[in-house]
Amino acid sequence: MVAHAQTMNAELPAFVRRLSPAFAALPLGPALTLSLRALARRRPAVFERLGEFRRERYFIDPVDLGFAFTVVPDGERAQVSVARKGEAATCAIVIRGPLLALLALLDGSRDGDALFFNRIIAIGGRTEAVVALRNAIEDAELTPADFVGLDGPLARLADAGVLGGLDMARRLAAAAPARAGREP
Repeated sequence: MVAHAQTMNAELPAFVRRLSPAFAALPLGPALTLSLRALARRRPAVFERLGEFRRERYFIDPVDLGFAFTVVPDGERAQVSVARKGEAATCAIVIRGPLLALLALLDGSRDGDALFFNRIIAIGGRTEAVVALRNAIEDAELTPADFVGLDGPLARLADAGVLGGLDMARRLAAAAPARAGREP
């Protein structure tokens, strides 16, 4: 369990964090909005499960990046935008943690409760909305292919590639502090 917690608590390597301003300049908000809306068309039950919380503004703060996201998961009217770190006060719900831990919540590779109780992620605001979001995500058993609308062999290939890449990134991020401690 300790090794798992260290892997999930690991921040992105410094060179990736330095690139985060370049990532923020990309049209991430519109691309993620389109992806979320397409997912809502294919799997509306995921969003219906949120009930009254689907219109809430969720502030998702990857602490190891220089920017955050605001997400309104309102089905086919969903909206994602890139936000400044200081914009958390404009949202009813705040979820913070290392990017790789937050992605693990989406891909189902880590348990949200364990991440919370091990203080790897932090939540604020309307906790019942966070619980509804967690339950919707866990119940849906989403894969990376679900977010881009792939199925069949191409979906399996995409899932294997993305999930394998995330697993490798988590291991590299966890190993980076150990390597840094050995360097002169």
